[in-house]
Amino acid sequence: MTQIAPIPGTGINRLTGRPISGWSDVIQSLAVIFTTRFGERVMRRWFGSDVPGLLGRNLVPSTILKFWAAIAIAVELWEPRFKFTQITPLGSDVEWREGKIGFRIDGIYRPRGHLGDFTPAGPRSFTVAGPIDAVQISDF
Repeated sequence: MTQIAPIPGTGINRLTGRPISGWSDVIQSLAVIFTTRFGERVMRRWFGSDVPGLLGRNLVPSTILKFWAAIAIAVELWEPRFKFTQITPLGSDVEWREGKIGFRIDGIYRPRGHLGDFTPAGPRSFTVAGPIDAVQISDF
């Protein structure tokens, strides 16, 4: 019998259709989590985050705190391969008034976390940023 995913944690790249694994798969997974509303997936209504529901809101300190909490909860619930250690808001007051917000997320990459092995492979960072009508994730 042929094994479809030779490496645990291997998926399919959403843009190219090619296999993807490792840290790139974690980044793609987080992008899916952050752009999916709760209740959006028919067979997995509990999957997603509150991030899409916060887009378009007035960026005052309480909304920024809600973004922070939505990101933190989503990472903890849905991505066992990454344990965040710090979430830092990016941008200035002027950028926030223009509807631009970003967060730098630092944490520990655990490549076999989805299998229950939480051995760290080292620190990793990425940003969640972009205009208010889109969520973009970029890796450092």
